[in-house]
Amino acid sequence: MLSITIDEIQNNPLKYLRQVEEGESFVIMQADKPIAELKPASSVKQLRPFGLCAGEFTVSNDFDAPLPDDIIRGFEGR
Repeated sequence: MLSITIDEIQNNPLKYLRQVEEGESFVIMQADKPIAELKPASSVKQLRPFGLCAGEFTVSNDFDAPLPDDIIRGFEGR
């Protein structure tokens, strides 16, 4: 990954955008500190695998039952 300064990208943004279109990535630096990355956008959205959290938690059979009155009052600030 190449490093460029803010001044370099401001002077010729199209040059760097063309390189990004070709697959190049850049770290944008300011005062010798990295502040941003400029890289190609990912066009393929990766799906999360089915069952990723299998066995990590259980849902009780009454998960959609009405809440007790004292808890509802707490949410409503009463």
